[in-house]
Amino acid sequence: MQKTLAKQRWLRLIPIVFITYSLAYLDRANYGFGAAAGMAQDLQITPAISSLLGSLFFLGYFFFQIPGAHYAENKSAKKLVFWSLILWGGLATATGLVSNVGWLFVIRFTLGVVESAVMPAMLVFLSHWFTKAERSRANTFLILGNPATVLWMSIVSGYLLEAYGWRWMFIIEGLPAVIWAFIWWKIVNDEPKDAKWLSEREKALLHEELEKEQQGLKPVKNYAEAFKSKAVILLCAQYALWSVGVYGFVMWLPSILNAAPNMDIIKTGWLSAVPYILSIVLMLTASHFSDKLQNRKAFVWPFLLIGALAFYGSYLVGTTNFWLSFVLLVIAGGAMYAPYGPFFAIIPEILPRNVAGGAMALINSMGALGSFAGSYVVGYLNGATGGFGASYIFMAGSLFLSAILTILAVNAAKKQIDAKNVKAIA
Repeated sequence: MQKTLAKQRWLRLIPIVFITYSLAYLDRANYGFGAAAGMAQDLQITPAISSLLGSLFFLGYFFFQIPGAHYAENKSAKKLVFWSLILWGGLATATGLVSNVGWLFVIRFTLGVVESAVMPAMLVFLSHWFTKAERSRANTFLILGNPATVLWMSIVSGYLLEAYGWRWMFIIEGLPAVIWAFIWWKIVNDEPKDAKWLSEREKALLHEELEKEQQGLKPVKNYAEAFKSKAVILLCAQYALWSVGVYGFVMWLPSILNAAPNMDIIKTGWLSAVPYILSIVLMLTASHFSDKLQNRKAFVWPFLLIGALAFYGSYLVGTTNFWLSFVLLVIAGGAMYAPYGPFFAIIPEILPRNVAGGAMALINSMGALGSFAGSYVVGYLNGATGGFGASYIFMAGSLFLSAILTILAVNAAKKQIDAKNVKAIA
């Protein structure tokens, strides 16, 4: 019965979750390709303004994380994601229609606002459907939409840009989200109790298992109390620094590669896809063993440290050896993505359901600020220095600090749980 129930949930829900987040990521990340392929020239965008536009999405992304998580937990993740799909698809398509920079500022910021609720809503949704023993893998398949999308987007966008130009690339890549909204609405249920494809016995088994997990957690009255937790504060700082590296890399890798000798936009697209192949392999491996061993910390900080060392190695190589520098960038990209599943499994294991969604949203919103800083500062450093060495050092330092904070945060969380257990025994 348990195996059948698990198989049903994985086969029915995970592909839907994966595709939904893939479309979200497509419409936020393709800006880097547009900027590298003529948009900046056509709209007379300076390097400094281009850096700001690339990062402006994340400023909008910061604002509605917590309200989105609260709505998803207390009302409906299904409804929230449905309207978000329609709005972000429309805004992404509108990017291809702009004729001046002013409208581009409005669209990029608003796109961030619309998408801000999606990640916490999806994490809340998965926490209602998958148990502790499954959650790292479930989270990974959600976030796998990130590197998997960049993988195929890098190749497809290159061909679309070559054939139709940057305007039609944005238009064509924005429309699928609007269509998918109606498929999402038809297939998804917020809670197992609402699913017609589960028997009453299967619903009861899953509910019992999820409720059992809540019994071992210290009660937390509200968001204010949860946000004061030392573990949550440290995870906020950790994720902000981690996101500096990830989005500095994602937004500007096409421009970095396109600046190499004898490079064109098709080659740039193919080479930009390579780090995400490694990312997919490492994400699946890390989440599998994290769930199997029920260890989160060991599958987060070592990868972040490897990413930091790879960026620093790429800085040391400089422009003397393009292919060695590229291999190091591939390693950095893969290592940065590997820990996402285990990382987002931490919070539901240390906080009860009434505040876990809000805490994940707070952490993700701090990540949005880190993403803003990473995408802006990396672009600025590249333009100001005329090279990429300074931005490599910046990303390496951010990931190194993030690795240290991971250890401190998980240790703080463990002490919190141990103290609760000791008190319960006493």
